[in-house]
Amino acid sequence: MELMLEKWSGVVSIVNIGAPREEGGTRSRVIQVGGQATLPFLFAEGALPHRPVIAFEIWDIPPTEWPQELNKNYSDVFNDPLSWAEKCVKEYKAQLLCVRLQGSHPDFGNRMPEQEAKFLSQLLKKVDVPLIVLGCGDDTKDNLILPACCEAARGERCLVGSAAQDNYKTLTAAVLADGHNIIAESPIDINIAKQLNILISDMGLPLERIVINPTIGALGYGLEYAYSIMERARLAALAGDKTVASPFICLVGQESWRAKEAKAAQAEFPSWGLESERGIIWEAITATALIQAGADILVMRHPKAIEKVNKYIEELMKSSVT
Repeated sequence: MELMLEKWSGVVSIVNIGAPREEGGTRSRVIQVGGQATLPFLFAEGALPHRPVIAFEIWDIPPTEWPQELNKNYSDVFNDPLSWAEKCVKEYKAQLLCVRLQGSHPDFGNRMPEQEAKFLSQLLKKVDVPLIVLGCGDDTKDNLILPACCEAARGERCLVGSAAQDNYKTLTAAVLADGHNIIAESPIDINIAKQLNILISDMGLPLERIVINPTIGALGYGLEYAYSIMERARLAALAGDKTVASPFICLVGQESWRAKEAKAAQAEFPSWGLESERGIIWEAITATALIQAGADILVMRHPKAIEKVNKYIEELMKSSVT
């Protein structure tokens, strides 16, 4: 029986993260995402040149709400985020780091732009892998912090976020000035994602430097709806709509580890199984589902979950050479 194969006219943009010395930066490698000419892992239909990548999430301050099962992997380095980053790279072999500048939030330290810029400069000297830089989530503060961090990392081609529909101009101008890429965040809405990409590109930033954060839910918390939005966007991109032909970034760890099933004490729900295993499984299954939806970058937290998902990606990519 002959396979029915789709023929697509569009292709997802390729975004480069990290600049090596020959390109004016100091990173040891360039991470490339995107470039798909078909739906996930349908190798017979078109090119899938770059595998999904996982970024280890680190913070500039010790997290206060991470569950104990997650904390114990990093508790020895929580008070020194530079050592935390180094541990991810040296011990867990991280190829990409995502640093969240939570310490700049007014409720979590209210660090000033110069403090965060100094921290980022130190981080760039401590590790040589490409960086994703996220703000604290407070729009007013992020408009101060992120431009300073963009300047501190000038030439390193970081991926910086997030730009939202009501708060994108300041960050877009900063990444334009300092040679970075941008994360465009939309609230699980393909129309807003499309419009935001248009608004950002109208300011002069090429569509090829935009990564979409569609926002997601974890397993059991809206994952299926996020999956459908990502799938619709990818189908539109493959059909030729360049305004949504951007790679996806998904904050898997953030969503998975706040699920009750991932962090609740075993004594409270004994039938749910071991507390030491549930969160890892929750994060891993959320990640694998999103990979099938088209995720290009997965920001994750637990080393064991990351190990499992990396093995899953390896198995999927074997189909490209068989």
